[in-house]
Amino acid sequence: MPVHSRPVRDSSVHFRLLQQYLVLLKKYPILTKSVTRSVHVMFLQFGGLKTLNICPENFPPSSVLHLLLLSVFRLFITGPVSHLFYQLMEVWIPTKDPFCIVKRLLLDRLIFAPGFLLLFYFVMNILEAKGWDDFEKKMRRSYWTALKMNWKVWTPFQFININFVPVQFRVLFANMIALFWYAYLASVRK
Repeated sequence: MPVHSRPVRDSSVHFRLLQQYLVLLKKYPILTKSVTRSVHVMFLQFGGLKTLNICPENFPPSSVLHLLLLSVFRLFITGPVSHLFYQLMEVWIPTKDPFCIVKRLLLDRLIFAPGFLLLFYFVMNILEAKGWDDFEKKMRRSYWTALKMNWKVWTPFQFININFVPVQFRVLFANMIALFWYAYLASVRK
């Protein structure tokens, strides 16, 4: 009786997905990071809400709209800007530079974080079709609070990210932390 052989798959689905991600990351770094950031927020936010027994069909329209706007922001702004910042940081402050660990952290926390948070407020205000007065009110009411929270929450993660995570994975690492951060920002911007 003949024996039929089956192909042996020595790699799991997760491993193959990771391999495909790495290929795309190498071939199309900005696009891959941007799409990953955008899809990440939609997939995990909806999944997180579903875990809390909140069905997507029962989401208030404003929640769905907010998630869509956040995905647009992450696709067109966060992905490319983060990629560029991490690449430039490698050039501006190479690892051979004395005190590079401290310099990188200070650059990220004192220059990039305040500017990027301002950009977040501004772009989300435009995407929500709100006026300049509303932008000014939100800035006065919550920018400083959000920035201080950014420094508290992100500083340890960014220390690890910019000093120990390979540059091609920094956006992905930040994605994991950003899920919780954007939920916080959404609550303080209201």
